[in-house]
Amino acid sequence: MRVNRAWLGLAVLMLPTLLVAMDMTALLLALPQLSADLGATNVQQLWISDSYGFVMAGLVITMGTLGDRIGRRRLLMIGGAAFAVLSIVAAFAVSPLMVIVARGLLGLAGATLMPSTLALITNMFRDDRQRGQAIAVWATCQFTGGALGPVLAGLLLQHFWWGSVFLVAVPAMVVLLLAGPFLLPEFRSDQAGRLDPTSVGLSLAAVVLTVYGIKQLTIESETTMPTVALVVGAAIGVLFVRRQLRLDLPLLDLRLLRSRPFTAVLVGLVFAGIAMAGTGLLVTQYLQGVLGFSPIASAVLFAPMGVGVAVGTMAAPTLARRMQQTTVIAGGLVISAVGSLLLVTVGTSRASGLPLVMAGIAVLALGTGPLFALGTSLVVGSVPPERAGSAASMSETGNYFGGSLGLALIGVVAAVVYRSRMDGTSDSLADVIAAGQHRSEGQHPVVLHDAREAFTASLHVTGAVAAVIFVGLTVLVLTMRPERRVEPAGRVRQEAS
Repeated sequence: MRVNRAWLGLAVLMLPTLLVAMDMTALLLALPQLSADLGATNVQQLWISDSYGFVMAGLVITMGTLGDRIGRRRLLMIGGAAFAVLSIVAAFAVSPLMVIVARGLLGLAGATLMPSTLALITNMFRDDRQRGQAIAVWATCQFTGGALGPVLAGLLLQHFWWGSVFLVAVPAMVVLLLAGPFLLPEFRSDQAGRLDPTSVGLSLAAVVLTVYGIKQLTIESETTMPTVALVVGAAIGVLFVRRQLRLDLPLLDLRLLRSRPFTAVLVGLVFAGIAMAGTGLLVTQYLQGVLGFSPIASAVLFAPMGVGVAVGTMAAPTLARRMQQTTVIAGGLVISAVGSLLLVTVGTSRASGLPLVMAGIAVLALGTGPLFALGTSLVVGSVPPERAGSAASMSETGNYFGGSLGLALIGVVAAVVYRSRMDGTSDSLADVIAAGQHRSEGQHPVVLHDAREAFTASLHVTGAVAAVIFVGLTVLVLTMRPERRVEPAGRVRQEAS
C-alpha cells in the first residue's frame, strides 16, 4: 500500500476511533436532561448509561476475530453504517426503553469499529517505525475522545437538546463510509473458518457478567447480586478458555499469550487502566465536591488528563528511535508514579488543591502515553497479520477490564478511607452535600468541612495506590525480553482496492 494512501487511510480511521471513545463519556452530562425529558427512572438511567459499555466490552473479542475472518474493512463499513443509523435513532428516541435498546446496539456497532481500526493500521503500516507512529496517533484519538466527550456534550447542551450529543457521530461515519472503500485495503485470513456460536455466547456472558459485577459493587450497598455475577462470570470464563484450547480455529487464540512481552503488555494495560480510571473517578468528584466546580467546569479542568495522554503517545515513537522501547515505557511509568504522588499533596481549597491536582493528572497521564502507544504496537506487531484483529481485541478487552476494575477496586479503597475518617457517620461526600439543606446553618459547615477533609484523604490514598501500581509496572516492563513472534497456522490474503 502506498505511503501517502496509508496516511490518508489513517486519517479516515481516526474518525470512528475518536467518536466511539467520545460516545463512552459524552452521555454523562446529557443524562439528566434526557431523563427529565423522557421520564426515565433511576434503573432506566443506569441501563441507558451502562448498556453501551456492557455490550461493547462483551463483543469486542468476537468482532476482532470476526474481522480476521470476513474482512476488516467490510466489518468496519458495516459497523460504521450501523453506528450512524443508530445514533439518529437514539437522538430522536421517544421513550427510555428506546434509548436503552439504541445504546446497546450502538455498543454492538462500536465493538466492530475499535479492533477493526487497530488491526487495519497494523496491516497498512508494515514498517515498524511507521506503524508505531500510526498507533500513537490512534491511541491519542482514543484517549482524547474520552476526555473531550463531556466537554463537547456540555457545549452542545448549552445550545441544543440532548439528542445533539448522539448526532455528532453521523457526519464522521458518513465520511468513513464514503472514503473507506477508496483509502482502506481489505485484509482477511484464507483459513478463517466459521465462527463458533458457543464460543461467542460464552465470551459475551463471561465479560458482561464480570464487568457488571465489578461495576455494581461500586454503586450498590447490597453485594449479593454483584458477587454472584462475578462468580458466574468467572466460571463461564473458565469454560470459554477450555473450549478455546480444544478448538482448531478458536474464537480467541490463547497461544498469543505464550509471548512474554505480549502478556506483560496486556497486564500493563490492565493495571494502568486501573490506576487511571481510579484516579479519574476520585479527581472528578474532588473537583466538584471538594473544590465546588460545576460538572461542565470540572470536565474542562479534567482535560489535562486527556492532553497528557495525547502528548505522551505522540512523543513515544520519537523517543523509541533513540532508546529501547522497554526503556521508554518504563521511564514513562516512573513519570506516572511521580504524577500520582502529586495527588498525595493536594489540599481542600482551590489555592492548595487545583494547581496540584491538575499537574498531577497531567503528569500521570503523560507517563502512560508510551505504554499505550508502544505497548499496543508491541501487542499487535508481535503476531502475524492474520491474527491482528484477535490481538487488537485482546488489547481493547484489557483496557475495558482495567477501567472497570479501577472504578471498583480503587473506588472501594477510597470509600473505606472516607468512612473511617468520618467515623462511620457518612457514606459519601455527595450525601453530605445533598443533606446540607436539611441541616441547621451552624451545624452543616462543620460537617461539610470534615467530609471534604475525609474525601481529600481518600484522594491522597488513591494517589499512593496508583504510584505503587506504576512502580510495579515499571519493574514488570524492565523484565520483558523480546521473543520470536507467535506463528499460528494460516496465511493472509490481502486485497487492496
